[in-house]
Amino acid sequence: MTASRLSRVLPMVLAVGVTIGLDQAIKWLVEAYLPFHQLIPVAPLLALYRTWNTGIAFSMLAGLHDVGLLLMTTGVVTLVIFLWWRTPPERRMSHLGYALIIGGALGNMIDRAVYGHVVDYILFHTTNWSFAVFNLADACISVGAGLIALDEVLVWRRQRVEDRREQDERR
Repeated sequence: MTASRLSRVLPMVLAVGVTIGLDQAIKWLVEAYLPFHQLIPVAPLLALYRTWNTGIAFSMLAGLHDVGLLLMTTGVVTLVIFLWWRTPPERRMSHLGYALIIGGALGNMIDRAVYGHVVDYILFHTTNWSFAVFNLADACISVGAGLIALDEVLVWRRQRVEDRREQDERR
């Protein structure tokens, strides 16, 4: 592997590894110390609540066999790696986003492969409403997607400014 490719792959592998490591360490602590299905208030609107998710986001596809979910996750991770590889190296925000998505997906995939379910523990709620219980891996996937979208908007905006500048210079 050339030095330029290594300089591109190494930060990605490190970011994915850190994401998976934090996710799995927190899930281990949750499984070891949090009671199952008991609300533990942390702050207004925020609680810890250990539960298991047998599906994917928001328990969708809960009836799909683990092998199907593992294959689906493998396909998504493969697609994200392809998109990351095709993204220019200077697009660091997108690269971080791809790393967070891959790390989060693999963190949840490890749960599914080892336990047959994903460990969830973060709950936003009010007295009348609650959001789906989720985990760090889910948050990383969402933040990663947001970073990629934000980077796309910033690149688009920069390109528009450059295009206008070129048009003004031609006049």
